[in-house]
This record gives sequence, structure tokens and C-alpha cells, in this order.
Amino acid sequence: MAIPNDSHTVPSLSRQSFKLLGILDIQNTPCAREAVLHGSVGSLFSGLSHFLATSRVRRSFDIGVAGFMLITLGSWFYCRYSNAKLRVQQRLIQDGMKNKVMYEGTSLDPTRKQNGEDRR
Repeated sequence: MAIPNDSHTVPSLSRQSFKLLGILDIQNTPCAREAVLHGSVGSLFSGLSHFLATSRVRRSFDIGVAGFMLITLGSWFYCRYSNAKLRVQQRLIQDGMKNKVMYEGTSLDPTRKQNGEDRR
């Protein structure tokens, strides 16, 4: 008995999205994954270092939670700002390329040398 090689019988391995606290889709939101990873590492470092310095458990936990929130938000805003700045630069370059194609070979071409007399 032969096993059918039909693509409909094989379940697709689509990636399930992971939602943080049920509201933030980590995989589809730009910068979210990196921000949460930076925040968790920063939280671990700040909480552990405060515990090693003071040996106060509750205060160290509070420092870790505060570190997670601050580092996550800081990383999130920095990444979003960098992405927005990059999009603006890309838009300027695209407009410049469009203008170069449009004005190339005309009297309005900024790369042509102005000799004083207009050659037609």
C-alpha cells in the first residue's frame, strides 16, 4: 500500500505568533523582540547585581522589575526612532533618484555644467 504524497495531507508548519500579556504580538511588531530581550537581560543583571551588593531580596526584585521596564522602553523607543530615521532617509533617496531620472538630459539637470550658453 503506497502512502499518498499529497501536499494537502501534510500539516503546514506555520509559526504561531507569541503575544506578551495577550496584547503585544512579539513576532509581528517591529523592535518588540529585541526590546524584550534587552529588558530581560538588563533586569537579570540589575537585580542580581543589587542583590550581590546589598543582600536584600525584595528590594533586588523591585530593582529588577524597574530595570526591565526602563530598559525595555528605552530599547523600544531607540529602535523605533532609528527605524523612522532610516525610512525618512530612504524616502529622500528614492525622491532624488526619481528626480534624477526625470530631469536627466534637460536644462534643469543639476549635474550639467553651466557654460553660460545653453546648448540645445
